[in-house]
Amino acid sequence: MQYGMTGITDLLGVGDTTPVAPIRLATMIEEGLPVASLDSVAQAVAPDDTSFRYRIVPRATLMRRMRQPDGRLSPEESGRLARLAGIWAFAREVWGDDSDAREFLFRKHPLIEMRLPIDVVLGSDIGAGVIEQILGRLKYGTAA
Repeated sequence: MQYGMTGITDLLGVGDTTPVAPIRLATMIEEGLPVASLDSVAQAVAPDDTSFRYRIVPRATLMRRMRQPDGRLSPEESGRLARLAGIWAFAREVWGDDSDAREFLFRKHPLIEMRLPIDVVLGSDIGAGVIEQILGRLKYGTAA
């Protein structure tokens, strides 16, 4: 997931004026991303769905995280969020437009048994890899 590393860290709100190296992002994920990262990604991916963030972190868990002094997600939640941010960045790169990227993620696709790509991405790392492959095929002009 190397494409658009700066775009990913910007979306997560963890980049400053210098690019974040992939290993630094991995460390940030291990330490837990800030809760604000969740809001940033959810707003970008599904701006009209106020409950979308609860698909990444359950509501009760998120409320607990928000009450904590440091307001951080767990490493698992952070990994899921970063995975989604990476796929979102790639989808935007492929489609060149937020609305087209959203349409791809939220429309059933025949290569994944008519499931929604967003569900597959949120489900597992392997699922995200499948969606990444489909996006790669679309970007480089091979059959998708």
